[in-house]
Amino acid sequence: MSEPRDKPPRFTVPAWMRKYTPFLGRILEQFARVNLLDCATRLAAQAFLGAIPAIFVIGALAPDWMRKQLVSTISGTLGLTGPALDQVRSVVHNSGEDTATIASTGAVGVVVTLLSATACSRALQRTCERAWHLPKAGARLAAWRWVAWLLVWLTALLFQGPIQQAFGAGRALGAVVSLISGILLWWWTQHLLLGGRVRWLPLLPGAVLVAVGQSAFSWGSTFYMPRALNHSLQQFGSLGLVFVILSWLIMFFVVVTMGVALGYVLAHEHLLAQRLGTADDPKEPAATAAPQ
Repeated sequence: MSEPRDKPPRFTVPAWMRKYTPFLGRILEQFARVNLLDCATRLAAQAFLGAIPAIFVIGALAPDWMRKQLVSTISGTLGLTGPALDQVRSVVHNSGEDTATIASTGAVGVVVTLLSATACSRALQRTCERAWHLPKAGARLAAWRWVAWLLVWLTALLFQGPIQQAFGAGRALGAVVSLISGILLWWWTQHLLLGGRVRWLPLLPGAVLVAVGQSAFSWGSTFYMPRALNHSLQQFGSLGLVFVILSWLIMFFVVVTMGVALGYVLAHEHLLAQRLGTADDPKEPAATAAPQ
C-alpha cells in the first residue's frame, strides 16, 4: 500500500504566539508537520531491523579486521562494558567461526540485509521530504540513492572507532574530527535523499544541528548505556538488551528528526535565507478538514 500524502498540520499557532514568539510558533508547526515521534519511532524500528541481519552478515562473511572495527564502533558509541560487551563480541566473532552460519548466511543473508537496511534509508528520505515540504520522490529517482546512502554509512560506521580517536591523535581531537565528519555526512545525506531538489547551502543548518545533537547524545550515552544495558541483561536476558537498544534508537532518531526539521526553519529565517540563498517555500493549500 502506498504511503498517504502528507496533510496540512493540525496544530495552529495561537495568535499571542504569532505576535510575541513567532520563531517558537514556526518550530512547533514544523514539528507537527513532520510528526516528530512518529518519524523517530519508524526510523528506530527500521534501523534496528536492518542492524540485526547486518551484524550477522558482517560477523559471518567479513574479515577479522572488519569484525574488530564493528565491535569497536558499537562499544565506543554505546560505551559498552562488562556482560553487554561480551555478548556483542560473542555474536560477532562466533558467527565468523561457525562454518554452518557462514554457509546459511551467504547470498540470502546479504539480500535480506540490503532489503532491511534500505528500508531505513527510505524512511529517512521521507522524513527529509516532510521536513522540507516536498512530495515523495519516485522510486526510479530514489532507488539507487537508498543503496548509495547505505554503503557510505556502513563504511562510516565501521570506522567510527578510529575517527573518535582521530586515528590515534587522542579523544579531544577525535571529538572535533567526529563532529566535522558528522556534519559532512548529514549534509550529504539530506542532499542525496532529497534527490538534489534542495540546494546545498540551505541544508547546512540542519546538518550542523544533527551532528551537534548526535555528538552530545553519544557523549551522554557513554554514561547511561553501560549501566542500563548490563542491568537489563542480568535481569531480563537478551530481551532486556533489545528493549534498551530500541529505546536508545528512538531517542537518537528524535535528535536526528528535530535537527533536520529545525534546519528547515533556520534556513528560512530572513537573515540566514539571504545568505544561504534559500528558495521561497511553495504555497500550501489551506486545511479543509472538518472540525472534530
